[in-house]
Amino acid sequence: MADPRPFTNVDPATAAALRRHGCDPHELDQFMEHVLSYIYTLVPRPPFANNGRLTALAASTDGVDRISSLPDELLRNIVARLPVKDAARTAVLSTCWRTLWRSTPLVLSDAHLLPDGHVWPPTRANSPAVTAVVSRILEAHPGPFRCVDLVCSHMNGYLVQLARWIQLLAAKGVQDLVLVNRPWPQDMPLPPTLFSVSTLTSLYIGFWKLPSTDVLRRASFPHLVELGICSVEMEHGAIESLVARSHVLEILNIEGCRRELRLRLVSQSLRCVQICSSVMESITMLKAPCLERLILSGRVGHGAFRVRIVDAPKLHTFGFLEPGQVLEVGKTVITPGIKASTSTMLTTVKILSLNVRFGVRSDV
Repeated sequence: MADPRPFTNVDPATAAALRRHGCDPHELDQFMEHVLSYIYTLVPRPPFANNGRLTALAASTDGVDRISSLPDELLRNIVARLPVKDAARTAVLSTCWRTLWRSTPLVLSDAHLLPDGHVWPPTRANSPAVTAVVSRILEAHPGPFRCVDLVCSHMNGYLVQLARWIQLLAAKGVQDLVLVNRPWPQDMPLPPTLFSVSTLTSLYIGFWKLPSTDVLRRASFPHLVELGICSVEMEHGAIESLVARSHVLEILNIEGCRRELRLRLVSQSLRCVQICSSVMESITMLKAPCLERLILSGRVGHGAFRVRIVDAPKLHTFGFLEPGQVLEVGKTVITPGIKASTSTMLTTVKILSLNVRFGVRSDV
């Protein structure tokens, strides 16, 4: 008898194909939800409390509206810290509040657009209503957009809306953007126009397919400080192209890359590179004069893996080194018993993390 539970991620075609092969699609569905939950812990959170609500208090005994007499700049700061539905509702409080929401930089998280009482996670049945409300808000608010966090919709049925969203985000000056597609499929193509949104300071994307490297070489991120790439399909050279077009990028976070990473990074601004739960073949820091932290954790696969550090004079935190991993400093491969010298030492490193089995003498 078929399991009656609804799917939150797997689409009907994929579920039917799995059943034909004797597999339980609910196992894949639960696994994908686990991966999504992990991604949600990585992305920056909107600048307000998830459980924050706008509630009415009893009027003052003297009938004086003291809140409305506060400076508009302070009132905008208050409105910007409310979930978007509550922020928009402030327009009905009084005439002096009517224009505040539209003149406040937009903070939008679509998680607050789910029906009242809905228990996480969102389902495919939520996508039509959520995408419709997101479209109305992005059209209605004149901008700028301070923070937009879109993580609740299965976008494979809303490509036209997605293209319009990116057009509006670019036109209205979005600064911080989180854009996660809820699969299935896992390799939804991202519109190339996203990579010319020049106002972005932080960008996190999850479960998409990047455009070709030829497109990414024309990207323009002059203000981008933080970039997160989570479970994204991409060609070799894609990340290097994005880094090269992000001249003030300080933080690069790569999670769940399923294709072998062969990175050769050159950046005058990068301070932190973190690569986790990914298939890694080789990581080379060719020229990174500001790099302070290089974190490589949870490598997937058992093939050869080489880390080469050519020029990173400020590196002070490095890990995790694993048994069998090849470390190359400058032009020297570090091997057991190698004689220490200035050319084979990372003299700036203060924190070195190792992943070893202490019961195995050769590992230590």
